[in-house]
Amino acid sequence: MEQKSSPAAPAPHPVRGAALCTIGALALAALAWVTRAVWHLRLAAAGEPASGPPDQGGGVHRPLNTLEDSYHLVDSVGSTVTVVCALAFLFWLDRMRDNAKALSGADPRYGYPWLWLGWIVPVVNLWIPRGIVADVHRSAFPERRLPSVVNWWWGLWLAGLAGGVGFIYAEDTDEVIARAYDGVLPLLAADLIIVAAAGAAALMIHTLTTAQQEHIAGQGN
Repeated sequence: MEQKSSPAAPAPHPVRGAALCTIGALALAALAWVTRAVWHLRLAAAGEPASGPPDQGGGVHRPLNTLEDSYHLVDSVGSTVTVVCALAFLFWLDRMRDNAKALSGADPRYGYPWLWLGWIVPVVNLWIPRGIVADVHRSAFPERRLPSVVNWWWGLWLAGLAGGVGFIYAEDTDEVIARAYDGVLPLLAADLIIVAAAGAAALMIHTLTTAQQEHIAGQGN
C-alpha cells in the first residue's frame, strides 16, 4: 500500500528587504523626533506670548504665531512618518513570524490578532509584543539567550509608555506647545527616549534578521 508523503513545510520568506525598509523608516522616525525636540527648544527659547497659550480654555483658541504654526506642520509630518514606521515594523515582524513557524513547525505562542492587538490592549501590551519578538528568535535558536538588544528596545518602549508618550504624545498639539512654554525638560526627555527606542529597534531588526537568514541558509546547505 502506497503511503502518502507529508506536505512539505512552506518555504521561508525573504525578509532582508523588509528589514532594510523598516530600518530606513525608523531612521526617518528618529529624525522626525529630533526635529520635534529642536522645535520644543525653539518654543521654550521664544517664551509664551503675552496673549497666553494657544488653548485658552472653554473651547477658545487664539490665532497661532508663526513658530507655533510651524510646529503644527512638524507634528503632522512626524506623526505620518511614525505611522508608516509602525506599519513597516509590523510587516517585518509578520514575515519573521511566518519564517519562525516554518523553521520550528509549531504555531506561534500568540495568534495572528495579537500581532496588532498586543500593542493597544491595556495591561497585556506590557509583555505580548516582546513575547512575539522573543518567539521569533527562539524558533531558530532555542538554546541561545535572547539578544540583549531586545530587552533594551523593550525597556525604552515601556519607558515611553510610562511617560505617557509611546510613539505619539497623549495631548493635542496645542497642549504640547503649552508644555514647551511651561517646562521643556520633560518633553526633551520624552524625545530622547523615542529616538533611543528607534535606534534600539533598528539594531534589534538587524540582529534578528541576520540570525534568522543565516539559520535558513545553513539549513539549505
